[in-house]
Amino acid sequence: MEYRVFADRVAEKLSREMGESYEVRLTDVIKNNRVTLLGVVILGEQENVSPTIYLEHFYEQYQNGEDLDGIVRKILDIYRTKAVPVHLDMDFFQDYEKVKKKIYHRLVHYRMNEEQLAAQPHIRWNDLAITFYYAMEEKTLGKVTITITNQHLEMWGIDKEELYRTAQENMRDSRPELLVSMKDLLEEMMREQLSEQYQVPMYVLTNQEKMYGASALLYSEKIGELADKLHSDLLILPSSVHEVLLIPDGKEQDYEFFRNMVGEVNSSQVEPEEVLSGSLYRYVRDHEKIEEIVS
Repeated sequence: MEYRVFADRVAEKLSREMGESYEVRLTDVIKNNRVTLLGVVILGEQENVSPTIYLEHFYEQYQNGEDLDGIVRKILDIYRTKAVPVHLDMDFFQDYEKVKKKIYHRLVHYRMNEEQLAAQPHIRWNDLAITFYYAMEEKTLGKVTITITNQHLEMWGIDKEELYRTAQENMRDSRPELLVSMKDLLEEMMREQLSEQYQVPMYVLTNQEKMYGASALLYSEKIGELADKLHSDLLILPSSVHEVLLIPDGKEQDYEFFRNMVGEVNSSQVEPEEVLSGSLYRYVRDHEKIEEIVS
């Protein structure tokens, strides 16, 4: 059975199970890097918000022999566990003064998201783009993010420069940068002290939330402090949209080796929608700026 046919069958069975007082619909969700996920949404009569339950994993189970009725039961269990009747009043979102304290930015790859970026305020940054989102914590839904679009800016009567200034201030205040050595990070994860041979001068830069932490590059002060401490420029490896790696740049680095390493990690260790870039970057200590390494 083809994937879309499978999804239609699942939606039909869910609709029969839930009855006429519920709406069951399939939705294509476009994620970062043009990744499209197919999900199902179940809405009661008094609800305008409900979690999207993605179907890729269930289709894999079906291909491995799970029967359709069993999969439908699993989806219903997830819905009944997660779903709380919610009617979210979004009128406040029309007032910039009411939302500006929770607007943040993230870095994404420009070329891989060019079509989506046409509808979003963004700022080019090397081969990346700075985009913006609103984040809120709702009592019943948990963490919710809303991508800022050009229509939002028109409604609020502001430009992307003001949006960027607002996001920068909020990142510094609510998503402060976090710089930790790889050795310390591994010791924390393994709960034991590592020997001298593991003391490689590699560092991880993210933010305290560890969410879209690569954009800490845009406001980090610790990068300059680290470069001064090491008396060196810094080579920046894009680990994902959530963090980057920093190592001393000795000017004689085998950049092709590091490009291949980043490419291998992107293809095997990072979810497609969380890949940031296959490029390398350098923090230039003398000029206090970050540039893309193009050669």
